Amino acid sequence: MDDFRLKVFRSVARNLSFTKASQELFVSQPAITKHIQELEATYQVRLFERQGNKISLTSAGRLLLEHCECILACYKRLEYEMHLLHNEYKGELRLGASTTIAQYVLPALLGMFMRQYPSVSLSLENGNSRDIESALTEHRIDLGLVEGIHRQPNLKYTPFLADELVAVVHAQGKFAQLEEITPEELVNIPLVLRERGSGTLDVIERALTECGIKLSSLNVLMHLGSTEGIKRFLENADCMGIVSVRSIARELSAGILRIVDIKGMSMVRDFCFVQLQGQEEGLSQLFVRFCDNRKL
Repeated sequence: MDDFRLKVFRSVARNLSFTKASQELFVSQPAITKHIQELEATYQVRLFERQGNKISLTSAGRLLLEHCECILACYKRLEYEMHLLHNEYKGELRLGASTTIAQYVLPALLGMFMRQYPSVSLSLENGNSRDIESALTEHRIDLGLVEGIHRQPNLKYTPFLADELVAVVHAQGKFAQLEEITPEELVNIPLVLRERGSGTLDVIERALTECGIKLSSLNVLMHLGSTEGIKRFLENADCMGIVSVRSIARELSAGILRIVDIKGMSMVRDFCFVQLQGQEEGLSQLFVRFCDNRKL
């Protein structure tokens, strides 16, 4: 029911590319151009400045984008509530999840949710916690799931699952004989850690600070963008990683990795739902309630 031209405009405005909008919406590029021209003719303004192969929003384009987000959100809410009158759950839910949650927590939940609500169209964007928060504030997703400890004032965070980070080494490596180390001893051990912007690294940094140790004092061999990358690295290098305990169940069971306790260093955290303030409704809330009833 919504105005498809507004979806086209939003996609072009976000991507600053007619080609990317065409790929995102599965519409030919000439059709994308035609929709934008129709909008410009309707409002008698230029929505984009064209400079060679690059485009940018004009002041009129920025104004339209602001209203466009509100209008499309209202259409989405209307569709949801009209179907709800018939006890039908239908519509589009755009999720975003930080890497650990997307890999080790969400797949089972998404499968169960889709089985119970087959008429809901789901999509998932993956990134680190900062990426997901940015996607939410830019209206690219409706609901985020993050693992960090930092909080942005314009967002609402709701804990839904507890998690713990643990230090792990290859079971056949030279650090495999270690049972327990102190935070001070951690400084001398080569490490592979997640990248800046990840919730995992935030938790590690907080735990170190509580022990009087700076993150910069660690012997970090490499920062990697995924837990899977860290696990594979550990299988082929004599070093230590710090990852979610939820991510290593198979490796522990198979005897590939083993946990080394860090005495007196607590690395616990909550996985959280994150939403824009004042927008806790519709399919987003349905998914939140669904997950709350299925603690993993």
